Parts: sequence; structure tokens; C-alpha cells
Amino acid sequence: MTPADLSSFIKDVATTQLAERGLDVAALPETVVVERPRNPEHGDYATNIALQVAKKVGMNPRELAQVLADALSQSAAIEVAEIAGPGFLNIRLAADAQGKIVADVLAAGDAYGHSDIYADKVVNLEFVSANPTGPIHLGGTRWAAVGDSLGRVLAATGATVTREYYFNDHGRQIDRFTNSLVAAAQGLPTPEDGYGGEYIHDIAQTVVAAVPGILELDDAEMRETFRAHGVELMFAHIKSSLHEFGTDFDVYFHENSLFESGAVDRAIEKLKENDNLYFNEGAWWLRSSNYGDDKDRVVIKSDGDAAYIAGDIAYVADKFERGHNLAIYMLGADHHGYISRLRAAAAALGYDPASVEVLIGQMVNLVKDGEAVRMSKRAGTVITLDDLVEAIGIDGARYAMIRSSTDSSLDIDLALWTSQSSDNPVYYVQYGHARLCSIARKAAELNVEYSTDNLDLLTHEREGDLIRTIGEFPAIVQAAATLREPHRVARYAEELAATFHKFYDSCQILPKSDETVEPIHAARLALATATRQVLANALNLVGVSAPERM
Repeated sequence: MTPADLSSFIKDVATTQLAERGLDVAALPETVVVERPRNPEHGDYATNIALQVAKKVGMNPRELAQVLADALSQSAAIEVAEIAGPGFLNIRLAADAQGKIVADVLAAGDAYGHSDIYADKVVNLEFVSANPTGPIHLGGTRWAAVGDSLGRVLAATGATVTREYYFNDHGRQIDRFTNSLVAAAQGLPTPEDGYGGEYIHDIAQTVVAAVPGILELDDAEMRETFRAHGVELMFAHIKSSLHEFGTDFDVYFHENSLFESGAVDRAIEKLKENDNLYFNEGAWWLRSSNYGDDKDRVVIKSDGDAAYIAGDIAYVADKFERGHNLAIYMLGADHHGYISRLRAAAAALGYDPASVEVLIGQMVNLVKDGEAVRMSKRAGTVITLDDLVEAIGIDGARYAMIRSSTDSSLDIDLALWTSQSSDNPVYYVQYGHARLCSIARKAAELNVEYSTDNLDLLTHEREGDLIRTIGEFPAIVQAAATLREPHRVARYAEELAATFHKFYDSCQILPKSDETVEPIHAARLALATATRQVLANALNLVGVSAPERM
């Protein structure tokens, strides 16, 4: 019986008991909260349902808790249900009810932890979206890992997910990039507002080699050629780096297409028609303050050019016109202002602003010997995705980026993430999986097969801890999806690995070569096999490999 099963069971029991007493069943919460007590002596699970409901139905909390405890104790799945404190219920499951979790995992396999809670969601998940003016920096790397993991988590909970990269090939930053390439090709210093680093010189020389005589073209044609070839080369490098990092996209959306296709003009006309765009002081303004923004925004400037938000408005419309009903943007630490303006744009266009979510990621620092690493020779001013992967590997880089909440800044200690020790979180989790695979190989050598026939034999404290931990995985995945926090899966994987290692140290899983195979060996092997499955499933959701040997 998983925590979710127990929650449903308690609610069913509570519904019956209230109904029999003529009390208001509607007072029950939609979901009964079931948690593991900090002290194992208090039982396997605890719930505060009696405290939540008693006052609403006119009962004393302990009195209601006793009613529920008595009813729960009638079930063969419950070994003990007892009252604690002002009305908490502590519950200990029967051994065979706990063992069912192991059987459920083995039956579900790769699908264990999956659900359909988001089956009605068609999600446009936009992340990274770095400008094609340089390699992916550490902030973009964080979103590459977290965004990919979030996409996996949402898909595992039933959502249809489109992973999208917004390719910014329109605007002033592209002009600065072009000017930097031209200067490098001509042997001139980097412009004051330009981009430095070896990659600029490499791209410039590649363009010169690909287009002989480019430096003899007239200025406008030369710059356009550098722009077109430079952006193409830079973006090819970005896509290659992301692919090697394990992050791929379904759609690469070009910002410029919004202007070329007329999408910007159509969005502006719609806003004029519904009176959410007004003319003032020679410019057209969005009534964004009517929809929660702190001020109205200029959409068409007094010189007739579109402001940057014009593309944002058209892009919001495009996402929903393509059939998505939830648009998630993952943006950098300096983009807090986008939250209200994007929602306001959606509302002004007639869409539900709650269908637009903006996640903000904080800064990332690389730390060596206690000091932040500041420079990258390759990029000139920042540490890049490629630098990080070279330093700590793909799995280490992804896991380091994912395991912490994006609400907080992140320091990545090179010494920690390159160490092959239990201090290194990704090594610790992967070692757990490799150890479980080693057990499976040893079992095959001994001709021991797992069995679910005697899971009620798994009564050791460490066995119970491990069973309850793997039983929590579906709830962890759902929480990661609903809260948009894939770091919960990574932290769970560490907890599962730690719980397994304790079980391994306390319980002999396989018989020695001269011992007879007993039912307990088959049952423990079933538990180990289920644990390996759940650990692999968790690692898959964070996009990290599950090695069989280390």
C-alpha cells in the first residue's frame, strides 16, 4: 500500500464513519495528507485528518481520531492505528500490505511513478533560448538541465510537452554580434559594446574562409553576410553543445518569423480591435496595467518601429494558436518583470493569464579552492556549458544543476563534483544503482530468482524503511510536476540510495555459495530489484545515466 493508496483508504473510511453518524462528509479534504513520522517508533505513516475535520463536524479531535483508528484497525492491511497527541493518527501497515509496493514496482517497471494527472495539459515548455551571440553560459546550462528534466517529469504525469527554443535572431544584440565578427575579421579591437573571446575570432575566420572576398564587399552586404553566416555557425554550436548535454528540442522557433509571417501585425490589430491598445504621445500602448502589470507598455514606438514586447505578444498568441493550453517560460534572474507583462499580454489577447507561467532561475557560480572561477578563455567573460562538462562530466553537470531549487543561487564546487566518493551526490546515487546491478549479476550466478510470493517476510526495520521509500516515488514525481520542481526527484534519488545502502549493510540479500536458497532471499532480491527499478526511473527523470558498473 503506497502513501497514495493509504490516503485514499483513510478518506474512504472517514467518509463511511461520518456518513454513519449523520455528519458532514463535505468537511473532508480532497486529499488526506499522509506523511512518514520522523521517529519510526511512531509508525509507518501519520495523518492529521482528525484535527482537520473535527471542529467542522462538531466532534472532539481525539474522539474522531479514535473512531477512525477503530475503523482502520479492522482492515487486514493495517497492523496498528493509534492516537497521538491532540488527535494525530499513527499507522503501521501489515507486512503483506507493505510488500505489495514491491510487487507494484516490479509489475509497472519503467512506468512506475507515472500518472495521468496532467493528461489534459498540452504544454509549451520554452527554456534556454540563449541569444545566438555566444556559447551557452552557466545560467543557460542550468535551464538546459532543469528544463529538460521538467519536461520529462511533466510527460511522466501525462502532459503532452513541446520543448521549445526561442531563437532570437532579430534585434540589437545580433547587430553587436555582427559588428564583433567584422572587427575580428578586419583585425580590429572588439567594439566597446561587442562580444570578446576566441569563439568570435574562430567564427570570423570560418566565414572569411567560406566566403572568399567577403572583406571586399560593400559595407552593408559584408555585414549581412557576416550576420547570416555567423548566426548560423553560432547556433549550430549551441545546438551541438545542448545535444551532447542530453538536451534536445522539438521546436526551434525563430523570433524573426513573427515579423516575416505577419504574426506581430495580426496581434497588434487584435489588440486595437478589442481596445487593449491605445494611441498616446505618438505611440501605441498596451493596457497591461489593467491586467496586473505595474504599468502600461509601449508596443509601437513613436518612430513606427515595434518595441521588443511586440514580439512577445505575438509569441504568446502563437503558442496558444498552436493548441497549447499551458505556456511555461524559463527565464534568467534578471527577467522578473516578464512575469506580469507576459500574463497581461495573454489576458489582453483573450487567453487565461493563469495559463502563462514564468519560472525564474538564479545565478550559478563555478567554485575552485573556495574561490569563484571568473574567466573562460573560450568565451572571454563567462564560464560556458562546454567548460562545465569538460570539468565535471555530463552526468555531474546535469545533476549539479538540477538537484537544487532554481529559486536559489548555486555554487558548483569542482573538487566535490569530480570526487569519486559518497560526498559527490551523483556518484553516490549512481554507485547505488551499480551496486544493485552487481547484486542482480551475483543472483544470476547463484541461480537465485526474485519472488513476490513471500513479501510478508520483509519485516526487518531496514526493509520497511526501503519499501516505504520506494512507495513515495509516485508522490514525489507528482509534486515535482505540480510545483515545477524537478530537484525533488534528484533529492529523492539520494534518499533512496542512502536507504538502500543501510538496508544492504543490515540484511543479507543473497545466500552464500554453500547456503540453501530460502524464501527470504527471493523476497529480498525482489526488494532489491524493485529498488534498482525506482532508482533508474528517478535518474531517467533527471536525465542522468544509470550505470551498471562503476
